[in-house]
Amino acid sequence: MTEFTDLGLAGGLLGAVRAEGYETPTPIQAKAIPAILAGRDLLGVAQTGTGKTAAFALPMLQALTRPRKPAGKRACRALILSPTRELAQQIAESFRTYGAGSGVTVAVFVGGVKYGAQIKSVANGVDVLVATPGRLIDHIQQGNARLDETEIFVLDEADQMLDLGFLEPIRKLIRKLPRQRQNLFFSATMPPAIATLAGEILHDPLEVRVAPQATTVERVVQRVIHIETDRKRDILVDLLAPRDVTRAIVFTKTKRGADRLAKFVAAAGVEVAAIHGDKSQSQRERALADLKAGRVKALIATDIAARGIDIEAVSHVFNYELPHVPEAYVHRIGRTARAGGAGIAISLCDGAERGLLRDIEKLTRLAIPAEDRRSGVRTPIADSARPAAPGKKKPRRRRGRGTGPSGGGQSASQPRQANGRGGRDQRDWRPAV
Repeated sequence: MTEFTDLGLAGGLLGAVRAEGYETPTPIQAKAIPAILAGRDLLGVAQTGTGKTAAFALPMLQALTRPRKPAGKRACRALILSPTRELAQQIAESFRTYGAGSGVTVAVFVGGVKYGAQIKSVANGVDVLVATPGRLIDHIQQGNARLDETEIFVLDEADQMLDLGFLEPIRKLIRKLPRQRQNLFFSATMPPAIATLAGEILHDPLEVRVAPQATTVERVVQRVIHIETDRKRDILVDLLAPRDVTRAIVFTKTKRGADRLAKFVAAAGVEVAAIHGDKSQSQRERALADLKAGRVKALIATDIAARGIDIEAVSHVFNYELPHVPEAYVHRIGRTARAGGAGIAISLCDGAERGLLRDIEKLTRLAIPAEDRRSGVRTPIADSARPAAPGKKKPRRRRGRGTGPSGGGQSASQPRQANGRGGRDQRDWRPAV
């Protein structure tokens, strides 16, 4: 088994990793860290939650201290582009945590906050600049920052950059970078536009894929409830009520819809907060802090929270509305079952969303167990398992047996699959409503 001590990291970084409680690198860390230390360009295809921030932060910190040299005024030695403010802040915090005592300086450029402190943070040069594309372009146009001394360029969550319309701003920023630099490119999926962008940026990269593209989180117990549109709000309130829903994220399609739903759920007596792109940075940070501290039970969120937001111990994810892009479903449910834990993802599907559900099942290669609650009827309509391997017959389910996390039948000799919350297995997922 690979250990962090096998990867070529300096003693100070190994100590920082141990202090954070990590002993064994994740697959992407084990593959990426030696390559980055060797100066290779890297193409990392990995879902959020696989440890990729540390996979690039640790070797970058070592590279920036060997040799240690200052950046010029308003310049940065390493640039990391992030699609969202929250992810940018988390990346910066990782650099500060792992680089404590190294002298490496970190600055963050994101929207939703005033410019003054950001301008001051890079005035004398900075080692690591973490930025969202729009705010960085603003600073460059105003002469507050420059990229001509950048040695390492990281593009994180590239496919989400595509979803948010950032591809042309990214190309504009790349033209301001030195031709000689190390490039690290990370994406959960590789649609054609992202593959093209990777080809434009990377030079003889090492490609690291740590999981099949768009694979669902195996530890997540997934269910679908078929329900009329106008009954979704009441059902959601019922689903949020049980005590085992300790920390939840509810996904909606629109900002306005998130606000309306949060108001309704709060009026029903469930403490919630809304988080989306129209909220100020301080409002978004406060909502995340309230969820982590247990002051609210759930966040009502748009897909801005689907990736990169590292909230520990999220017990449940609820898809109040299914996403139009099936890959977004994978990232949404990936907010639970993190760090080796388990979780539950429940989707509410109305008649107009049946096609979206089929697209999700096609992508994930899984028929998601479902029940029909339309018109108050509670009748299971599907309890399918993951398809059997080609050439093999699908195992017959034994009468009276439950199903495991992947939906397959469970034999008498196998341990009952619990979801980590009071021993409830797949048969017991339904709350009493």
